[in-house]
Amino acid sequence: MISGERFITGLDITSTQTCAVVLGSDARNGNAPALRVLGVGLAATEGMRDDTVTNLDATREAIHTCLREAEMMAGREVSSVFVGLSGRHVDLTYSTGIVKIIGSEVVASDVRRVQEVGRAVPMPAERVLLHAIPQGYAVDHRAGIQDPLGMSGTRLETEICIVTAATSACRDLRKAVDKAGYRIEEIVLRPIATASAVLSEKEREGGVALVEVGGAATEVAVFERDKILRLFTVPLGACSVSNDIVKGLGVPPEEAELIKERHGVALTRLAAPDEKIEVSGPMPRAKRRVSAELLAHIIEQRMDEVFGLVYDDLDQAGLLERLATGIVLTGSGVALPGTLELAQGVFNLPVRLGEPGLGMSGLADAVRRPRFATPVGLAAYGGLRARKNGWAPVERAVKRASAWLKDFF
Repeated sequence: MISGERFITGLDITSTQTCAVVLGSDARNGNAPALRVLGVGLAATEGMRDDTVTNLDATREAIHTCLREAEMMAGREVSSVFVGLSGRHVDLTYSTGIVKIIGSEVVASDVRRVQEVGRAVPMPAERVLLHAIPQGYAVDHRAGIQDPLGMSGTRLETEICIVTAATSACRDLRKAVDKAGYRIEEIVLRPIATASAVLSEKEREGGVALVEVGGAATEVAVFERDKILRLFTVPLGACSVSNDIVKGLGVPPEEAELIKERHGVALTRLAAPDEKIEVSGPMPRAKRRVSAELLAHIIEQRMDEVFGLVYDDLDQAGLLERLATGIVLTGSGVALPGTLELAQGVFNLPVRLGEPGLGMSGLADAVRRPRFATPVGLAAYGGLRARKNGWAPVERAVKRASAWLKDFF
């Protein structure tokens, strides 16, 4: 390893792909540059379904292949990783902490005590605590305070967002990573990691929905005033689009993926009316031609349904009018041309792509795609952990996210 350099690895294991990103920073001087992308690894996942480990050996193989690729690119040996988890395994609840202010004004020990009281909730054996996130403070019933230090009063309150996960899901993840020869530093709520990689402070403050279209599902996290308001999952994603192409065009799954990547668009009007696509026929080595408009129609119908389900949930929860900064799309399922325009038509709100790696150096271009948002965010989250343990340069490298995430630690 290069002298003075530290590095952190984020590992995202989903039902369709396993991705790792290695981030580093030169810690030799007091003025270190921004984080550098050192290596990236990607492998198909065979042993997961709905973010649940269904085959330990297959999942281990995907993790090993992915991390070996990242190690080869980075020229460094990875020992531990920060891993993401979300989906149906995760629950959000809220708890309140109240303490008496010892002196005449709030000091750091008061803040620590009120956080400890707020997170001290009974935890059933089948659940494990991932995060306890302060959602704001109140001093003598004066609410809406983000940082109470130095304020005068006698009573300090905080609302804590308690994020828990299924114990069995976390245990199986650890087993798979251990079998691959690595160690999990921490299991992190995936939308938190993704948000740290692609959302700005203005967006998290003003109100935004982070919509991550993955392979098997679409995960949504709503933020306002730097608080997590809602998490939910739509059980449709990029694989649903591919399955529709299989049925609609009568082609094998592997070919459907290639057709989608090479010729797919998310709006039918973007396809040329006279364009034809060559696909496999009913007999071996036989070929036939299908309309590009038909392919586009298949994709548009399914993506419109995905965004429509997200819209319905946000609408029923009364959150649409609170999304002042709009929608940020990320994940492997938003890469097709026309996706932004389709989403804008569904939500009638500002929509942009969430691309990670902004402000980073090294191989940043290799991760500046929505599909890498979560592993980049996981590594950045790990960097903040390293900063707390003495890796000072990380503070400057991830200052976009540090103010928001500081209470996690």
